[in-house]
Amino acid sequence: MAFRFFRRVHVAPGVSLNLSQSGPSVSLGARGAHVTFGPRGIRQTIGLPGSGAFFTSQQGWHSGAHTAEHFADATPVPTPPRTGWQQAGHVLALALEAVGLAALAVLAVLAALLSLGGSSDHHRR
Repeated sequence: MAFRFFRRVHVAPGVSLNLSQSGPSVSLGARGAHVTFGPRGIRQTIGLPGSGAFFTSQQGWHSGAHTAEHFADATPVPTPPRTGWQQAGHVLALALEAVGLAALAVLAVLAALLSLGGSSDHHRR
């Protein structure tokens, strides 16, 4: 069993400082949709609060190693073209990712609207 450490400090509304073994990170956004900037790159997350359903994508930081001088003179290796089925699968995967992200965004907005409107006291006499 490994020891883990994580601590989140809310700095301002919509801004959190996250501390862990892998290093500090900063999260911007509201419950259900946020962007995190950390040592592993940039992560965008959108989800339906309270449901456990979410979608996340990550873009890593580039080290710049491939822009060094010895790579500048290298001959580029051509990428083989995709076959018809490979291209169709790639387009389908991109479309499904976009539809899933849009659906989760709509669900997150609906959940936020429902949580704002559902704060009335039903037990008042």
